[in-house]
Amino acid sequence: MGGVIALAFTGGMLVTLSRQLNGRLAMDSSALGSSFWNHLVGLAVLLAVALVAGGLWPQGTGDAPWFAWIGGALGVVFVAGGSWLIPRLGAAMTGGLLVAGQMLSGVVLDLLRDGGRNAALQAAGVALILAGVALSRRRQRKTAA
Repeated sequence: MGGVIALAFTGGMLVTLSRQLNGRLAMDSSALGSSFWNHLVGLAVLLAVALVAGGLWPQGTGDAPWFAWIGGALGVVFVAGGSWLIPRLGAAMTGGLLVAGQMLSGVVLDLLRDGGRNAALQAAGVALILAGVALSRRRQRKTAA
């Protein structure tokens, strides 16, 4: 279990680094341009991995419901939005708000899936993340003044 947690934590760090790099690219181009290059380079890397791994189409993929295929479109919005936000809010603020949004949507999805056995604790976690973002923003305003 520790390895899975470390992998998730590392993934979170890589998301932040990716957002920062895409935000920097957006400063010299645009949020949509940054999103385009992010996805084009990602596609090239994914195709290279697929060649080594022997393919990308595991058994049963074609049986997925139609809505399972819209993740890529949502990813474009996520990457372009993050690229636009990073130069305006900074990495910590953008990251905190993204994590809060992910937690909130995760809580809602868990509620829909299993009735929310831990809904109160999960909601408290979202509240703590939002409190951290608010404290970070407050500190930024005091530093700027």
